[in-house]
Amino acid sequence: MLLKRILSWIGIALVVVLVAIQLVPYGRRHTNLPGRVEPPWDRQATRALAVRACYDCHSNETIWPWYSHVAPMSWLAQRDVEEGRRKLNFSEWDRPQKEAHESAKSVRKGEMPPWFYVPLHPDARLTAEETRALIAGLEATLGRKDRR
Repeated sequence: MLLKRILSWIGIALVVVLVAIQLVPYGRRHTNLPGRVEPPWDRQATRALAVRACYDCHSNETIWPWYSHVAPMSWLAQRDVEEGRRKLNFSEWDRPQKEAHESAKSVRKGEMPPWFYVPLHPDARLTAEETRALIAGLEATLGRKDRR
């Protein structure tokens, strides 16, 4: 009986906390500024692969799923998109993209797309052949760092 009462209070407290964190204003600025200038893609196929695997965080064409409006997931999604756009934004090619040449290396090393992104975005899951094509296309379009 005591355990049931404790679990009930824990459940109530959890619901109160989940409702309360919805009041935190961060994570609700889901903006998609108008796209201005894209890179001069080597092929349309490279762009299509980048759209599938990269654009949600690295462009102004983010698709904000339902969970990106519910804290604490909204906080994570907002942070990831802000950081991704800051590092590389395919929609703002008219401004310096200091880390663009790193993109192929990040894909090659398996750092991009991040492991936690793919399960929630199955379209971003690339086959080995598609991954090789994306790497080659990014290198041809954006340049390459080193192959390490």
